[in-house]
Amino acid sequence: MLKIFNTLSGQVEEFLPLKNNSVGFYSCGPTVYNYAHIGNFRAYVFFDLFKRYLRFRGFSVTHVMNITDVDDKTIRDSIKNKKSLKEFTEFYLSAFLADLKALNISLPDVMPKATDHIADIVAFIKKLMDSGFAYQSGDSVYFNIQKSAGYGTLAKLERQNLKENAEARLDSSDEYEKENANDFVLWKGYKPEDGDVFWDTELGKGRPGWHIECSVMAMKYLGDSFDVHSGGVDLVFPHHTNEIAQAEAYSGKPFVKYWLHNEHLMVDGAKMSKSLGNFYSVNDLREKGFNPILLKILLQKINYRQILNFTFAGLEEASVIAKKILELLIGLDFVQSEKENDFNVEKFIIANKEKIISAMDDDLNVSVAYAELLDFVSESNKLLKKMNTDQSLVIKKYIFELDQIFGFIENIYANYNEKLKKVLADEEVESLIASRQKFKTAKDYENADKQRAALLEKGVVINDLPGGSYSVRLLDL
Repeated sequence: MLKIFNTLSGQVEEFLPLKNNSVGFYSCGPTVYNYAHIGNFRAYVFFDLFKRYLRFRGFSVTHVMNITDVDDKTIRDSIKNKKSLKEFTEFYLSAFLADLKALNISLPDVMPKATDHIADIVAFIKKLMDSGFAYQSGDSVYFNIQKSAGYGTLAKLERQNLKENAEARLDSSDEYEKENANDFVLWKGYKPEDGDVFWDTELGKGRPGWHIECSVMAMKYLGDSFDVHSGGVDLVFPHHTNEIAQAEAYSGKPFVKYWLHNEHLMVDGAKMSKSLGNFYSVNDLREKGFNPILLKILLQKINYRQILNFTFAGLEEASVIAKKILELLIGLDFVQSEKENDFNVEKFIIANKEKIISAMDDDLNVSVAYAELLDFVSESNKLLKKMNTDQSLVIKKYIFELDQIFGFIENIYANYNEKLKKVLADEEVESLIASRQKFKTAKDYENADKQRAALLEKGVVINDLPGGSYSVRLLDL
């Protein structure tokens, strides 16, 4: 039975979806005003792992992730860069999607943009006003948190510490200080600094606030009540707190059953910032010679509720993990024996699968799951000389089955084979291999070894196999 930590209750709970095995899952997406940094991807890697594991366990998942393409920052920076809001945000959205692809993060089933849902947002706000949960002040519309009986439950705010409603505590910014529980803006009246970013609606000339966007799009695609909402721990208050208040005021129903929040990413033990020189994007890592998929391994292999410290040494450790798995897959490809043996491959796999499922069912204890995966890889490597081709195929199939959870194994295997294919297509490498085989056939082992050494200098390892065949692999995996 899968168990997860629910921020709302503060406890680990059994995961029981509202509708049998069908899971409605909403995760907070990017604000597309700049390149996403590696800290942002801690959340996206977690979303990917959770969704993959749900599907691995037989759940049907509908995943919705919003795109915030209008807010204070997108307006400010689009004007600064002298570009239309759409042109500006589409550029960074494309960059974000490219990064997701590089990390092999599966796309959501629905990825709605705020600017495509203005009419939905306006209708939602009007209902809140009609029911007394929202009010107009100046040209803007605000949510009255005093009308929300459960306001602050998610963030464990003390009800008696919430100030009395007063215009002095209205907050029209999309983001504000964590300690201030303010009546928050639903519709922001137009200001000259907004340039040409506005919509003329029944609420007046303006644009939506940040918090309302998520509630509206989540409920549009997943219904008034759904199973899981996730995001970074920094979103618990005020963003997710405000989402709950406005959603439940609108429907009169519980908004979300399970709230999942991933912890922060530190860099070399410090908070990431440009001033410290420790601010990295996915492309920055690529330029330093690292395959972006290694970032996924680094971000994934520590439980989502633990603060994670990024270091380049950590990327090297992720590379070691990738190489161990890749070495096994290469070894499995070269198993040639057809002989029967006493190796019970089914029992071997079942034992490992049960351990990995047990770990992942325990609030996604991925650290233990990784340990079990690597133990399986190590034991399989020891059995390579014993197993036959049928058994090697069964093990390879199982490793790719596990990749339904982890989402990087097939990627590194495909990348390796593509790289190998290009190297073997090199005329000089092709000639050296052919020459070595001729020398071997002629039993001129001295010259055959010279060709082998020349291949090794080019990063190609060639080994003889029983029956006169040979294996070729790359030195650098």
